[in-house]
Amino acid sequence: MIKKAVIPIGGEATRLRPLTIETSKGLVRLLNKPILEHSILSLAKDGIEEVYLGVKGYVNYTTLFDYFREGYWLKKKYGLEKEVRIRYMPRYESTTNGDAVWYTMNYYGIKEPVVVIQGDNIYQLNIQDMHEWHRKKNAFMTIALQPVDDVIGFGVAKVDDDYRIEYFVEKPKPEEAPSNLANTGIYILSENFWEFLDESWAREMKETGRLDFGGDMIPALIEHGYEVYGYPMEGYWFDVGTPERYLNAAMYLLRNLSPEDMEAIEITRDVYMQGKSEMSEDLRRKFREMIKRGKLLVEGKVLLGRHISIGEGTALEDAVIDNYTMVGRNCEILHSVVMDRAKLGDNVRIVNSIIGRHVEIGDNVRIVNSVIGDNAVVDDNVRMYNVKIWPHEFVEKGATLEHYTVRTGVPRR
Repeated sequence: MIKKAVIPIGGEATRLRPLTIETSKGLVRLLNKPILEHSILSLAKDGIEEVYLGVKGYVNYTTLFDYFREGYWLKKKYGLEKEVRIRYMPRYESTTNGDAVWYTMNYYGIKEPVVVIQGDNIYQLNIQDMHEWHRKKNAFMTIALQPVDDVIGFGVAKVDDDYRIEYFVEKPKPEEAPSNLANTGIYILSENFWEFLDESWAREMKETGRLDFGGDMIPALIEHGYEVYGYPMEGYWFDVGTPERYLNAAMYLLRNLSPEDMEAIEITRDVYMQGKSEMSEDLRRKFREMIKRGKLLVEGKVLLGRHISIGEGTALEDAVIDNYTMVGRNCEILHSVVMDRAKLGDNVRIVNSIIGRHVEIGDNVRIVNSVIGDNAVVDDNVRMYNVKIWPHEFVEKGATLEHYTVRTGVPRR
C-alpha cells in the first residue's frame, strides 16, 4: 500500500493569471474551497498519510503553509479515519517539477514508492488501484493516461497492448501526436526511482537542470530502456492551469458531483447550499421560498456558499456563489463562478466569467468571458468583454473594455 504523495508546486502560474498574482494556484478556490484541498482530501481517502508539498517561491510557500499548516485539522473537518501530515520542501532553488520532487524526497529520506500529482489538477482516481497496477507490471514508473479530444498543450504517449509506453512526446503538434493519450501528471515512482541519476547521461541532465518529468525524464527513461507504463484512467481529470480550463472543470464538477461531494444540501431540484448551522438552515428555507415564489430564478445546477445574500429578481444558471458573497437585485449569473466575499450591485450580468475574492462590482455592469482578480473594484455602468483585471485594480464608471488586460491602472492590449 502506498502511503506518501509529493505535489510539486512551483512557478508563478502565469497561465492562470490574474487569479494567481497574489495566491498560489493550489489555493485558487474551486467549488468554494482551494483546488489543492480537493486533491489532498482525495489522497487521504485513498490511504495516503503523508503529503509533501514541493513548493517554490514566496507566494506559494506562505499562502499554502498559512492555510494548510501541518494538515492535522483535515481529519476533524472531513471525518477521516487517520490524520494527514503535510510537510514542505525546504528553500531549494528547484527549476522543474522533477527536481522539486527529487529535492523533497532526498531531503526527507523517502525510499519507498510515492505518488506524484500536480498542484493544479482535479481528478477522480483510486491511487491504490493505480499502485497495484504499477506493482503487477513491475514498472519503474507509471503514468496515469487520459484520452483527450485536443492534445495541444499535453504530453502524449504511444503504448503497446500491455500499456507499456513505447515513446512519449511532450506537447506535440496535433498532426504529430502518436495517440490521444495525455499525460495527466499523476505518477507512481518506484522506491529506487532516483537511482537512474547515477547513470552518466542522467547526471548530465541533473547538472543542467533538465529534470522536468514530461519534457526531460519520461522520454529519456523510455529511450534508455526503463519500464515506463501507462495506467488507463476512467474517472475525470482536469488541468485547471488556465481560466478557461478552470471554468470547464468547475462546470463539470458542479453538474456531476453529488451533494455529499460538494458538502452541500439540496434545497430544491439542482440547487445546493453549503453550511450546517442553524443560520444556514434558515437561509436554505429563505432561498427555497424565494425560488418557489419566482423571486429567485434558477436553471441548470447552482451551488451556494455560506452566509450569502441574493436580491429578488436575480437569475442563476450553472453558477457557483462562494461564502459571504452579496448579490444585488435583478442580476444574472450564467455559467460563472463568483468567489467569496464579493459584492455585486443591482442589474449585474455575468456570463462565462470568474469573479475573484473580495471583488466589488457596482450597478448596471456587464461582464462577459472575463476574469477579475481579487479585491478589484468595478464601478457602475461598466461593460467588459474578454477582459482580465489584475488584483486591486479600479475600473472607472461607464468604461467599456474589450480584449484588455487592466493592471497598474492602465488598460493594455
